Amino acid sequence: ATVFHREGADLIISARRQAELERVKAACTSGPGRVHVLPLDIADAGQREDAAREVLGKFARLDVLVNNAGILRDKTLYNMEESDWDAVIAVHLKGHYTCTRPFVRYIKDAGRMDCRIINFSSVSGLFGNFGQANYGAAKAGIAGFSRVLAKELAKFRCTVNTISPGAATRMTIPLAQGRGVEVDPNDVTRSPEQVAPIVTWLASEAAQHVNAQILHVARGTVGIMQQPAIIRAFKTDALWSLAQLDQVMPK
Repeated sequence: ATVFHREGADLIISARRQAELERVKAACTSGPGRVHVLPLDIADAGQREDAAREVLGKFARLDVLVNNAGILRDKTLYNMEESDWDAVIAVHLKGHYTCTRPFVRYIKDAGRMDCRIINFSSVSGLFGNFGQANYGAAKAGIAGFSRVLAKELAKFRCTVNTISPGAATRMTIPLAQGRGVEVDPNDVTRSPEQVAPIVTWLASEAAQHVNAQILHVARGTVGIMQQPAIIRAFKTDALWSLAQLDQVMPK
């Protein structure tokens, strides 16, 4: 938020905790833009609808949406309750839908061009991570959601990209400490601050040509991740037999 503000953007910042919103707002001092805070639990349907109306009524023009709300309920599937699954899906995957749909409708109904949507996935969903079936499923879903949305909004020149961040945050630091990993608060390559310039750049005119991509940002590295692709194929003119599959499939 502070980098966006420094670059001249007006901001609407949303989170569950009013105190956290006020802390971020107080840090946005280096730019000329307005900062509006909006307390919101995106898992609450009523709050989501009220927030959408407030946002669309507050500013005459909307240009960029950044979706990065998140929670964790880590357990192996053996121990995971349905409530653990539902809570994570509601905030991450459904949260992306509920925040993005009003913006998409605004783009189409207002005929807006050149907007930006930046979503947040994770290596947990792209590579897999032990004990995070709920989180991984949500984050993989976000990557797929973003690819589809990039196609749907192409005619409006709206880019939709995804960040896969590796950063020490309030959400992830306790997990690292639980594994016995100490986190240095002064290491900027582990800080969320390393992600902010990438998000801001994706929102800029310079990134107009970047669309439907997943950028991995961690420890000073920005990587363009490979999209799902067929890496090897086998063909038959008839139905495959089990014996044929035994022969052609890599051992």
